[in-house]
Amino acid sequence: MSFAPELADTATGFDPTRFEDLYIKEDGHYWFEPRNRLITELILRFFPACRRYLEIGCGTGFVLRGIRQVLPEANLVASEIHPSGLRHARDRLAGSDTVQFIQMDARDIPACSAFDLVGAYDVIEHIEEDELVLKEFYRSLTSGGGVVVAVPQHPFLWSQADEVGHHKRRYRRGELEAKMRAVGFEILFSTSYTATLLPLMAASRLRRRGPEPLEAILKREFDAPAWVNRLLRCILNIEVSLAIFGLKWPVGGSRVVVARKPNH
Repeated sequence: MSFAPELADTATGFDPTRFEDLYIKEDGHYWFEPRNRLITELILRFFPACRRYLEIGCGTGFVLRGIRQVLPEANLVASEIHPSGLRHARDRLAGSDTVQFIQMDARDIPACSAFDLVGAYDVIEHIEEDELVLKEFYRSLTSGGGVVVAVPQHPFLWSQADEVGHHKRRYRRGELEAKMRAVGFEILFSTSYTATLLPLMAASRLRRRGPEPLEAILKREFDAPAWVNRLLRCILNIEVSLAIFGLKWPVGGSRVVVARKPNH
């Protein structure tokens, strides 16, 4: 189903030509795999009984596949503004008959009080009206339903990589939580992600202030040598394990927030 066909595969929020490269490189990548583990473990911790799940901006379905594994009985709705992303997501979830794929604008979710859980992982920073999107999340949830949101953090890390990624902002510490509370959400858990790699990330971003070719930016973000990729993945998996045990990292390249719509 298509609810915003006029925006399909336009340069809105993300370059749809990049889905193919993401689809190839996400599996095994030091940044994506530990983040998946953090997201799925938080879902199991806070919303193990979820039966109706909506993912906003599912991209190639990399996170969705992990959620399918931890919520095997749930009905999943995967939304994306770009049909080219949905095609890859369908390939990743091939054989699953409890996943529905829809083309949709997150600023206008065609559902009210319909889901137990909404997830948006590095999505709302691509949208100018992020507070409107958070209101739509709230409206689409049942009473007591939850949301898990991940965003890039720390404006001082802003670089050409954010511009290439069509980001509108990097969030200040506490900014996302404040916007979620203003909508009505109760914050259950909040932590940084890539806290242990923040010095490396800052060094990489801050020393490259001049223009760079797109190919150089993408290579640096996605094509680490195999041994470097293994090392960084190991470091981030240790970080994630500590977060799962309750450690809330104060700073880091990303912020992950778990919240709930109060029962009425």
